[in-house]
Formats: sequence, C-alpha cells, structure tokens
Amino acid sequence: MLRFTAVIGSAALVVATSSMAGRVIVRDKWSADERTMMASLTLDKLEPLAPDPSNRVGDDTAAARLGRQLFFDARLSSNGKVSCAKCHLPNRDFQDDTPLAHNGVGVTARRTMPIAGTAHSPWLFWDGRTDSQWAQALGPLESAVEHGGDRTQYAQYVASYYRRDYERLFGRLPDLSGLPAHAGPNGDSTARAAWDALPATRRDEITRVYANMGKAIAAFERKVTLSTTRFDGYVAIELAGAPHSSADSLSSDEEAGLRLFIGKANCTTCHNGARLTDDHFHNTGVPTSTEVAGIDSGRTMGVRQVVAGEFNCLSPYSDAKAEDCSELRFAVTEGAELVRAFKTPSLRNVAERAPYMHAGQLGSLADVIAHYDRAPRAPFGKSELKRLKLSATERRQIEAFLRTLSSPPNAPGLSQETRP
Repeated sequence: MLRFTAVIGSAALVVATSSMAGRVIVRDKWSADERTMMASLTLDKLEPLAPDPSNRVGDDTAAARLGRQLFFDARLSSNGKVSCAKCHLPNRDFQDDTPLAHNGVGVTARRTMPIAGTAHSPWLFWDGRTDSQWAQALGPLESAVEHGGDRTQYAQYVASYYRRDYERLFGRLPDLSGLPAHAGPNGDSTARAAWDALPATRRDEITRVYANMGKAIAAFERKVTLSTTRFDGYVAIELAGAPHSSADSLSSDEEAGLRLFIGKANCTTCHNGARLTDDHFHNTGVPTSTEVAGIDSGRTMGVRQVVAGEFNCLSPYSDAKAEDCSELRFAVTEGAELVRAFKTPSLRNVAERAPYMHAGQLGSLADVIAHYDRAPRAPFGKSELKRLKLSATERRQIEAFLRTLSSPPNAPGLSQETRP
C-alpha cells in the first residue's frame, strides 16, 4: 500500500493506492464536521464588538485617548511608580510573565490576565467578580497590593492633570476644595475614617469621578484587539481549497495537534468560539499554589462580589438600564459547580504567556497538557476533567498546534510617547 498527499485542482487530498486491488481511494484531509468546527474557531467568526450599555463613552475616541494616558500614568498610585502597564505589559500580550502579579505596591494572589479581546467577555478577573472592563479597571487602583491609592487622591489628581479632557467627556468636576488628601472606602484605617467623615453627597461625587476614570480606561482597552494567526490563515486557505503558502501552512505535527484539539482531547468543550474560550468557570483540578496561603474559592466568592458590586451593571454609576443587565440579573450564584471554578482563558497567544492557571501553578504548556491528560482529583471541590489517555506524541502535537495561535494583539496608537 502506498500513501501520498497531493493537490488535485484546488483541494488537498490524501490518496491511497493499491496495485493489488487496482483501485484509487481519494479522501479529504478533514471531515465535514472537522471543517465546521475549525471554521467556528477562527477570528473572522468573532462577532462585532457590541456597545457596552454600562459605559456611554466606551466607544468614544476622546475617552480612549484619556484612558490610554491613565493606563500608562504611574502617578496614579500610592508610591508614584505603579501604572496599569506595570503588570499589563503591552509587549508581553498585556500580562507580566509571573505566577503572581508583583509589579505593584505588593504581590497579588493571582496571575495577571491579558487584555486583548476581553471587551467581548461578560465577566472579568479569574473569578468573574466584575461584569465590565471599567469596573475591572477600578479594583487595582484601590488595591493595597496593586496601585494602593484612594478616591480623593485620584479625583484631585484628575483635576490637576486631566481636567480639560475629563470635563469634555463627563462634564464639570465637582468642587474638591477642603477634601482630605487621602480618603476612600478601601484604604487604610486613616483613609477609611476620613472617607466616612465626608457627607454622603460628596462621597458620591468623588466616587462618580473615580468610576469615570475606569470608563475612560475601558474605552482604551476596548481598542486592544486580537490579531490573526497562522491557524486562522491555515483554516481560511483550507476551507477555500487553495494551496497553502509558507506563512499559513501547518506542519504535520501541528495538523495532528489541531485534529486532537477538536477531537480526542476535547479541548473545544471549554475553549471554543473565535476567542477560544466559553467565558464560563470550571474546576479543572489545578493544584494549590505554594505561594498563596489557603484555598482560593474561585467563582463561589467571585459571583457574590459581582452581584453586590459597587460598580456592577445595575449600580448607580452604570449607564445601563436594568434590561441591559441580563448577565448579572440571571447569574448563577449557588451550586457545587462554582466551587474553586475559574474562568476559561482565551488560548490566543497562550504560548507567549507562561506560567499558567490562576496562580501560575503550571510552568509550561507541556505541564498544562499533562495535567489535563492525567485529570487529577481537585484539592477542593470536584474537578470536571476526565482522563484523556494521550500518548507522549499526542501531547507534543497538541502543544505544537497551540503555538500556531500566537500573534501580537492590536493596540492602535500605542507607543512610548503615550506615557506621561
């Protein structure tokens, strides 16, 4: 029996011949179901980005310009050294290559997540504790281990350095005279006491400025988008039945890895759609981090935080109507499936951002694939994984495919000159 691959007309075919049988059997490389699945994973299937009803300036170019400045401004921190870009490095897929984010005032308990494409997601953070990019942006600004600042500090800073741009977007700033230099609900005891001493109307005015800062940052982040990869080019050519070029071809190992990804390895159960994520939360039996004390409960706590969140879609600081907030209104808040469940990350650019999992517990792609193959018991809650029984060759082929998903994200207007 002889086998060879040929291009006949415009379609790549596998041809098997048998001199004994005197027959020629011609088969397509990919089945109809495989072709349908591959097509569903390509970036050209990504739905156009819908407006964020909770952020009326989300698609305003002036807001994006202000947001870009705020994103790179290290003076928006307690020590004048921490910007959003300290952990979300633009040249590293907007993450920082460390198990736990440590470029802020202190060290966090989780891995920095990338930004590209997250505007399409209904939930942010590993546990989904916010339901918009602007709400997500606000958390680190007040976190004691990230930016470490507070609300009166930020409002006064905006008034001093960004007043004109802010007021063009959001209207006149409130009267900030007589405010303490540092006051906020999430600061140290002194800052909290100073915040509690302010009249409720003043607290609301300052909080609105703070929320608007997040909305401007989100307007910038909405422009950080995913870009096409070798995988996308390969599928486009394959489905068109055209010959591949060196730029969009896959090696035999990469093709085999793709076949496993959409087949035997069941990767598309969670990593589906154009961003290769289902945007849901799963317990996959990831080991605990040796660098973090206690058990991270994941979505169990995250969903409670977003429902009660000060800046969620239904909050007074949101621009949305109640009917715009169906994700939040119908969020599942109870159940064993939430225990230690974490958000499915996009696999686009996955090879560029080791280590992996919510606290960087697994150091390499090979480690991640081996974990999913073994399907160990979860240290807390119940893992959803089932053993895959992959061979060493199959694990290597899946890794080879995952490396075809790399391409730097698009961030229009991003340059060193944008930094204050």
